Amino acid sequence: MKKFYPLKKGDTIGVAAPSARFDDKRLNQGIECLKNLGFQVHVPRAIFGEKRYLAGDDASRAAVVNELFADPGIRGIIAARGGFGAMRMLSYLDWDLIQKNPKLFMGFSDATALLMALIQHTQLAGVHGPNLVSLADADPKTIASFFQAITGRPKDILIPRGVCLLPGQAMGKLMGGNMATLAHLIGTPFQPDFKESVLFLEDVGEPAYKIDRMLSQMKMAGLFEGVQGVVTGSFANCENQEYIPQILSEVIDGIPLLMGLASGHGDLNLSLAMGLDVVLDTSSALLKWKPLQ
Repeated sequence: MKKFYPLKKGDTIGVAAPSARFDDKRLNQGIECLKNLGFQVHVPRAIFGEKRYLAGDDASRAAVVNELFADPGIRGIIAARGGFGAMRMLSYLDWDLIQKNPKLFMGFSDATALLMALIQHTQLAGVHGPNLVSLADADPKTIASFFQAITGRPKDILIPRGVCLLPGQAMGKLMGGNMATLAHLIGTPFQPDFKESVLFLEDVGEPAYKIDRMLSQMKMAGLFEGVQGVVTGSFANCENQEYIPQILSEVIDGIPLLMGLASGHGDLNLSLAMGLDVVLDTSSALLKWKPLQ
């Protein structure tokens, strides 16, 4: 059972920058959003580092994550932005320290690498939801969903425009995230294990043939073995989106498969409590969380 550590108003959220450099103005707008939701925010000076497109070198970005987990005054950690870089710093993390100082981690896109590693290496649940800069101009429904998820009240999600590719009901722990990030973890010590899971997949800016290639690689690497069901999020700015249902149906077979969850890089980015048990029902187009223990 994955452990979920919800936040409450007044708690302090620390900002990590595991991936790319960020725009300072949007970061400050995101901070104001968290404050408006009732949280305090701690911003380490080290997140403003620069190395090419990264927010500092790998060891420095990882050191911030380690320090935030070690700090008893920090109750949650949010990724500043996505881009690229989270997978590069995973080997620098102090997994024993993190496991002894559990707290909630929030992020999406490239932060998928860190989110999945935390779930698998420390048994912590987390939230696939907006990065801090994403909150700068987030849709009100995105912000409401984010608040509900991080405070331990993930709202069941009805998928009114869902496209059912294979009917059925699936139960398992919710796993997954950005498809490109997950595919690039194959063959590393941090390759994800999706057995007994309901798998969530989303991506942005990828043409259909690349989505086909990533899904095919994941299947050949065995990542779909033991998966109970699949629900997909947004495929924002992806070329030839009309091909994606065909590709999914060809690569993933024999389990419930539903498209259309409004989570990921689209205008609406609903937050998902990851690592927790869910039920995916394609007949009612519903993703439902089991009650937290």
